[in-house]
Amino acid sequence: MKITRYFLLLALLPLIAACDKDETRVYLNSLQPGELIATSSSVVLSPETSTQIVLSLAWTKNALEVSDPNVSVAQDIIQTVQASLSEDFSGAVNESSESSVSKAYTGASLNTLAKNIGATVGVVNRIYFRLASQVGQNISPVYSNVVAVDVTPYSIDMSIAYILDTSKAATGVTLYSAESDGDYVGFMGATSWYNFYMQEGDGTVWGNDGIDGTPFLISSDESTHWNFWFPGQNGCYYVDMNTNTSRWSSLYIPSLTLSGDVAGEMSYDRPNNKWTYVFTASQTGNITFSVSGTGSLYDYSTGTEDDAAVSTPVAFAQDGDKLTFGSTAGNITVNVPSSGECTLVIDLSDPTNWTASVVSGSAEPEPVSQYVYLPGISDGYDDWTFSNYLRLYDEDNLAYAGCADVDSPWGYQIAIEKDNWGDVYLMESGDAYSGTLAFASGDNIPAAELQGLHFINVSLKNLTYNVIPVEEVYYSGFNDDWNLYPMTSEGTGVYTATVEITADTPWGFEIVLDANWATELGGEDGNLLLKQGSVQNIPFDGGTGTYTLTVDLINSTYSIE
Repeated sequence: MKITRYFLLLALLPLIAACDKDETRVYLNSLQPGELIATSSSVVLSPETSTQIVLSLAWTKNALEVSDPNVSVAQDIIQTVQASLSEDFSGAVNESSESSVSKAYTGASLNTLAKNIGATVGVVNRIYFRLASQVGQNISPVYSNVVAVDVTPYSIDMSIAYILDTSKAATGVTLYSAESDGDYVGFMGATSWYNFYMQEGDGTVWGNDGIDGTPFLISSDESTHWNFWFPGQNGCYYVDMNTNTSRWSSLYIPSLTLSGDVAGEMSYDRPNNKWTYVFTASQTGNITFSVSGTGSLYDYSTGTEDDAAVSTPVAFAQDGDKLTFGSTAGNITVNVPSSGECTLVIDLSDPTNWTASVVSGSAEPEPVSQYVYLPGISDGYDDWTFSNYLRLYDEDNLAYAGCADVDSPWGYQIAIEKDNWGDVYLMESGDAYSGTLAFASGDNIPAAELQGLHFINVSLKNLTYNVIPVEEVYYSGFNDDWNLYPMTSEGTGVYTATVEITADTPWGFEIVLDANWATELGGEDGNLLLKQGSVQNIPFDGGTGTYTLTVDLINSTYSIE
């Protein structure tokens, strides 16, 4: 149907005026609906399909048409995919704005859509889809054809929320909503300024409001929100994430005190989210105690300012086999399994079941980290990250080594845990090439004068660091030949070589970073390590032939194919 809508004619007034002189008229046809298709007519959903693409919609592009092919019209078409349980879309409708000509649904997103429009769990629901297109907010849309898909959704557990890292991958940490009402609580072992997101059971991802950036204000708009962040204190937090009020809070608990049959200060095992206390039991049987402390509450009113945090009493009580958390301490009774050295454990890792127990022996030591990280080492003037790391090669000396592409105008730090900005080593004395370290004290390690690939060697036991430039890379040892053979640079930190194997390599091979053999790398299983202590040459048991050796010095890896 030919139309003469004012808003379209305004854009064509100059053209119409010109055409009137020649008695020629140009007509603008109305928006033409696209054709919609679905890749499947029936989908059965389950938790196992949550991350899989289970349904895709595609449509032809809508168009405004002009009677004169020599005249073009700017097209700014608003496209919205609509879904409903009613064929005439008179019931609940789910809408999503689209900029392309297709849309893919994972099992989780289609299950959430079905839930939001009132589908019944465990049975077949016919869901109708159509594309609504319009050329302006005040103009009635035109609709595509309707396609029907039979969808069998599964039950969504809204009692558990999942903590995600900054790449929105699951961390294994959860919060709990006892009433499945959108208010999630639990304890988290957080590092200083730890960043995270939260995902509900229906797939909704929450982050910090990204419009005004106010801490502890939450948003589910993934197009604008940021990650959440904790205050600068490192340790145990009681978290209350309320999606109904769009607020969350973190109650920092620096210490817990025991009184009763056992008395003393408990220690917090942050990686395992447990409080422990080692004591000597004179006999087996029950003991009764109480546990309490004073925390600092950070919320929307305080932000992350330590001085503004509200001093808050914290305590535990017992309800059957579980612990409850509040402000008033109650008696807790547990069984001591043996006399001698024992450990009292308050386990907060499962938000549905906080427990207290006593185990024989002392608490296990925290495992030694296999990496340290170098925030600031190669980010130039951009944001710092934990993407550069050194590998552990000597556990006795807590010694780590590896390469980095250095571009560090402000210096860098040595962090003992990824995303932990508080637990870092800084320079106590020295320069860009060597010096001593201090924990959480001193200045950034200077590196402004360093550019390009460098090898860094750190000992956290001896509190030392050494940095050397990497200018040439060699291999040696193949065919039991211990001459140095240069490798070819394929980009920053990556080197390759073609190796002809004509004889046995009984002692393995190694990578050498200088002609003086001062820095030799060995390792195994694809990992490069500084060849000191227990680290030996890289084993090789391949047969004769031509091989390609590749080393990635920044990621401390190698391959030979």
